[in-house]
Amino acid sequence: MIDIRQGGTLGDFAGLQRGTTYKSKLLGTEGPWLLGLACIARNGGFKADNLKTYGGPSDPKILVGPGDILVSLKDVTQAADLLGSVVTVPASIDQGRLTQDTVKLVFDDDFSERKYVYWLLRTPQARDHCRRHATGTTNLGLAREDFLAIEVPPLDEGRELLLQVLQALDDKIELNRRMNETLEAQARALFRDWFVDFGPVKAKMAGDTPYLAPDLWSLFPNRLDDGGVPEGWLSQPLKQHVRVERGLSYKGSGLVEAGEGLPLHNLNSVIEGGGYKQHGLKHYDGDYKPRHRVEVGDVLVANTEQGFDHLLIGFSTLVPAWVGESIFSHHLYKIIPLEGSVLTRPWLHYALSSSPIGERIRRFSNGTTVNMLPKDAFEISEAVIPSEGLIQAFDDFVSSALRRSEKAEDESRTLAQTRDLLLPKLMSGEIRVGDVASEELSAA
Repeated sequence: MIDIRQGGTLGDFAGLQRGTTYKSKLLGTEGPWLLGLACIARNGGFKADNLKTYGGPSDPKILVGPGDILVSLKDVTQAADLLGSVVTVPASIDQGRLTQDTVKLVFDDDFSERKYVYWLLRTPQARDHCRRHATGTTNLGLAREDFLAIEVPPLDEGRELLLQVLQALDDKIELNRRMNETLEAQARALFRDWFVDFGPVKAKMAGDTPYLAPDLWSLFPNRLDDGGVPEGWLSQPLKQHVRVERGLSYKGSGLVEAGEGLPLHNLNSVIEGGGYKQHGLKHYDGDYKPRHRVEVGDVLVANTEQGFDHLLIGFSTLVPAWVGESIFSHHLYKIIPLEGSVLTRPWLHYALSSSPIGERIRRFSNGTTVNMLPKDAFEISEAVIPSEGLIQAFDDFVSSALRRSEKAEDESRTLAQTRDLLLPKLMSGEIRVGDVASEELSAA
C-alpha cells in the first residue's frame, strides 16, 4: 500500500462494500441498526433522528460498527449535496447494517489514518468532485471509480495539526448533542412521573420518603381519587384549554435558499416521537397570513404522514430560539393555549409527545394513502388537568433545560462554522500553525 504521507487517490487506500436490500416489515425487530441514507446529513455528518433496528438476515460483510466510514453514492436532488457525503458511525451504534443505498469504506487492518480520509471527504473540494462526476437526471449516481479517484494529498505536519483541531471541534459538537439528549430525556421522565404515573402522589400514599424539594412536594395531592387520578385534578376536554390553527398551504415556487425569505417549518421539522429536527428546514418568500406566523416556544404538531405506523403524526415540537421569526406549513397544526387556561406550551408539548393524551389523539388519524389527523381530535380528547402551581414548576424546569440546550446549540453552530472555514485548507495545504491555533481559540 502507498504511504499516505506521499499522497495518492482514495482508491490507493480504501475499497468499497455496498449494502443490500431489506424487508420493511422487519423494521423495528431485534437486530442491528439499519443505516440507510437517512443517517447521512447533506454534506456529511451522522443523523440519528429516525433510526430503526432490523431483525432480518445480514451478511457479516455489510455489518458496521463504531468508527466505520459510510458514504452515499446516490441523491435525488440536483444540488447533489448528499452525493458522496460521508459519516463516521458513532460509538452509540454498537452494530449497524448497510442498505442498498449506503456503502462502507474498507481499509486494510493496519491502516491508521481513517480520520484523515474522513475529513478529506468532508472538504468542499471533495464535495465538488462528487458533484462534477454525478450522472443521471432525477436520480443522481456516482460511479465507484469516480469516487475512489478523489485526491488524497500527502499527510504532512500541517495537515496533522489541522486534523486534530477538526476532530476536537467535532467532538465538542457531539458532546453538546449528547448533553441536549440527556436534558430532553430528563424533561420527558419528569413529565411522566408527575403527570402520568403520579409518582409523588403514590409515594405520599405509601408513606415513602419525599424525593423532591419540600416546596414541590407540597404541591402534590395526598391521595388518588376513586377514578385513579390525583385528588382535585379535573378531567376536561382539551377544547376548553386550546385552539388549533392549521399552517400555510404554500406554493413550491415560493421556496427559496436558506438565508432568503422566512424559515418554514414542515414535517421535516418534527422528530419521530416528538422534538425538533435540526436538518431539513425550508425557507419561503411567498404570501402568508398573520395566523401562519410562529414564535419561539410555540407548539407545532404533525398532522400528516405516509403509512399508518404513527411514527410522526400527532407528535409535537417546540419552536427553538435559534430559528427566529418563522412560519409553518399546512402539514402542521399550531396548538395555542386559550386565555385563562392553566395549560402552557411546554406542558402541552410533553403531554402530546410523552403521555396517553397524545396516544388518544393519534387514534383519530385516518386516511388511505396519506394518514391525516383531524382538528376534531383535539376537541374530543380529554386531559387530566393538574394545578397551576405544578404546571408552573414543570415549566420552570423545562425553561432552564431549554436555555442550557439553546446555549449548547449556539456553541455548536459557532464550532461548525469554524470547522467549515478550516476544512478547505486540509485539501489545499494552505495551513499555518498560527492560523489553526487562532481559529481553535476563537471557537472555544
